[in-house]
Amino acid sequence: MVVNALASSPPQLDAVERVLAVENRGFKCVFLSEKGCLWQVRPIVCAMFLCDPAMEKAFSLDPEAAARWKRFEARRKAYTWPDKPVLFDDLEQVFIEAGCQSPLMYLNTSPGLLRVKQRAGRIRKSS
Repeated sequence: MVVNALASSPPQLDAVERVLAVENRGFKCVFLSEKGCLWQVRPIVCAMFLCDPAMEKAFSLDPEAAARWKRFEARRKAYTWPDKPVLFDDLEQVFIEAGCQSPLMYLNTSPGLLRVKQRAGRIRKSS
């Protein structure tokens, strides 16, 4: 969110603040507006997201496209999977050490991701 705040104009930040002030009871991302994504720098997890119906439609007639997508997915994990250091892992840690907390800081708080890091030897087992 900090990266997006730095890359956004005041009107863009106002739009984000407006959607965050309202409870999201829908099935879609809170940042997805009628005009598209409100984030200026989209997280890779969003850029790589395809729902099942979209994947079926895109890949059902083109097996090679499906194979290419699987290769992209494998490459994405090299930048986002916590068994090795990734940029946002370190950025989260800086903010956590500064006393900031957010449910979006899941790289350093998710029990599942912490187990992945532990198995990879990136963190020690907590007592």
